[in-house]
Amino acid sequence: MAAHPEGAPCWVDAMFSDVEGAKSFYGEVLGWTFGESSSEYGNYTQAYADGKAVAAVVPPMPGQEGQSAWCLYFATSDADATAAKVRDNGGEVLMGPMRVGDFGSMLLARSPDGVVFGGWQAGVHQGFESMGVPGAFVWAEIFTREPEKSDAFFPAVFSYRSKRMDDPDNPHMDFRVFDLGQNPLLGRMKMTAEDFPPEVPSYINVYFTVPDCDDAVAKATKLGGVLRFGPMDTPFGRFAALSDPQGASFSVIDVTNTQGEMPELKDVD
Repeated sequence: MAAHPEGAPCWVDAMFSDVEGAKSFYGEVLGWTFGESSSEYGNYTQAYADGKAVAAVVPPMPGQEGQSAWCLYFATSDADATAAKVRDNGGEVLMGPMRVGDFGSMLLARSPDGVVFGGWQAGVHQGFESMGVPGAFVWAEIFTREPEKSDAFFPAVFSYRSKRMDDPDNPHMDFRVFDLGQNPLLGRMKMTAEDFPPEVPSYINVYFTVPDCDDAVAKATKLGGVLRFGPMDTPFGRFAALSDPQGASFSVIDVTNTQGEMPELKDVD
């Protein structure tokens, strides 16, 4: 499989203090199966949708216990150069860059507005083996209280182009889309005080594809997940925002169930 384009989302993982609980939850909600845990790499365990690698779960390292959260990684051909760009543009490198055997090299970073993300320079592990099919990653959005910081930082680090989404039904919405001159890769939404309590930090929300949004929500809530928003029909699909029983936020979307006209995207000057 070819490597993901520079700057494209290429992998997601999350730390869970109860890994078996996470495997049970996501196995039921997203249909994931799981590989053997790798004791050499901190019991890192890959998740599969229809036999293709789509994510991973891992127990926290000692001293790193805390709120579970999904981390999105962006493809880079040079992890050291990406780390330098992060620093040069006001971000912070939290970990790495470091080699992970022959799998590749990784770094964890934080943008100036507090969004944590990863960079992945592929070795034998190229990242997602499938996207946009049931159980697999399909989309992500940066949720930030300081959108002007994300709008400057991420295009500077990953050479994104920015487009503004105009929604006549919601003229106050502040939403942008980042791309590499082709298909949209990543959204950016301004967090409002009405929708997000002050203790919720800026973060990246990941979307996983499901064959039936309402069915996935029913399974998730039955297993102790919390419905945060939706289900809601959109031109992109029927989606809902959830938190799993350990507090990690994510969304599910049925991309086959679309309603309404696609909103207009305009280049940002």
